[in-house]
Amino acid sequence: MSALSISDVTFSYGPRLPDVLKIQNLNLSRGEKVFLFGPSGSGKSTLLGLIGGLFTPQRGRIQVLGQDITEMSQSQRDRFRAREIGFIFQVFNLVPYLNVLENVMLPAHFGRPISQGFTSAKDEAKSLLEQLGLGLMIQKSVTELSIGQQQRVAVARALLGSPGLIIADEPTSALDSDTRESFLKMLAEQAKREGSTVLFVSHDRALASAFDRDVALPQINIVSPMAGGDQ
Repeated sequence: MSALSISDVTFSYGPRLPDVLKIQNLNLSRGEKVFLFGPSGSGKSTLLGLIGGLFTPQRGRIQVLGQDITEMSQSQRDRFRAREIGFIFQVFNLVPYLNVLENVMLPAHFGRPISQGFTSAKDEAKSLLEQLGLGLMIQKSVTELSIGQQQRVAVARALLGSPGLIIADEPTSALDSDTRESFLKMLAEQAKREGSTVLFVSHDRALASAFDRDVALPQINIVSPMAGGDQ
């Protein structure tokens, strides 16, 4: 079963507006790590919004982890996204009145299960923060952290519960080179251990070598070489 399967999708932001995205076939295998590159205006953000169920295509089908999200209601898509998809944003979306640990634990409050080997979301959150070098800052307000530290909190939050699909939207833009390498290594290790699929979006093509393959937008026929005949 594919982690992500997109078939004959067309999307525009209005009935009289031109199509901003057309994808004939995009298929990501379970456990695959894919680097998605595209210049500004190529449709990367729109694609991520479609995969996350924020938008609905005018045409086509999107299956995430075996579930057809185009057949779901908006509330069903919201619940599915909270449980099954981990997002890492360029804009961190941290909650300023919560401390570091509380921010990382947020997905658990929306139904995200904890990963195997942990007895609570709190224990898992602490472990992730330790791996990212923030183990001594768990009680700090996120407003006290540097930009790079805030980014790492956002990373830990997305990884909590080892979601089946991790979508990373320019997640390394605020990190220095050493932290960026540590993050990419941790993301790869976490995905391999839990069998998670990673879709990593960046304008920095130098990062592509850390992934199983790379695809570029605009491109209307994108098929995983790992997927074989699995549609």
